[in-house]
Amino acid sequence: MSHKSLLAGRKSLYSVHPAVAYTNTILANLPEKTGKSLDEWFRLVAKTKLETTKERVAWLKKQHGLGDTTAHLIAERAGGEEEAYDPEALVAAMFAGPKSGLYPLYERLLLLGLEQGEDVRACPCKTIVPLYRRHVFAEIKPTTRTRIDLGFALRDTPATGRLLDTGGFAKKDRITHRIPITTPEEIDDEVRNWLRKAYDLDS
Repeated sequence: MSHKSLLAGRKSLYSVHPAVAYTNTILANLPEKTGKSLDEWFRLVAKTKLETTKERVAWLKKQHGLGDTTAHLIAERAGGEEEAYDPEALVAAMFAGPKSGLYPLYERLLLLGLEQGEDVRACPCKTIVPLYRRHVFAEIKPTTRTRIDLGFALRDTPATGRLLDTGGFAKKDRITHRIPITTPEEIDDEVRNWLRKAYDLDS
């Protein structure tokens, strides 16, 4: 990219996604909970010659009494289906190709989100970068080639000005509002104020 990166030289600003952290905890506790490490489960599964995840899950549950979540995690990894969580790679893929021009806007929004407090975590997914405090309070989404939607968890706050209602409150989604952003100038006081309110609401 030809622009000067705001993140150049910084250590990673990303945190492990809560779902990944939860999974890692389950796997780390396998010896205590099941009496076998993940590698030991791999060796047992390999001996069965079962080809599909569904078959491996059924076998683990029936023969070893494992719970559904634990059985799925072991079965998926035994089949090589699970990729390591790499937040930098997810963001790079998100802003590759036609959306590469949005990356400078993304950097500004990411830094603005992290500045809300020391407890803020950015945990990239494949299509969005959620910002967590206790829960998701905002998300950065490159929606089109020219627009990023900055979403907010603002409950039943009335939409006003540039703040658009996503319909999320009625659907019980976390993200209830968004502001479309296409230029650096649009990251203004209105955006900062709504981001701060979303952060404060998740205290």
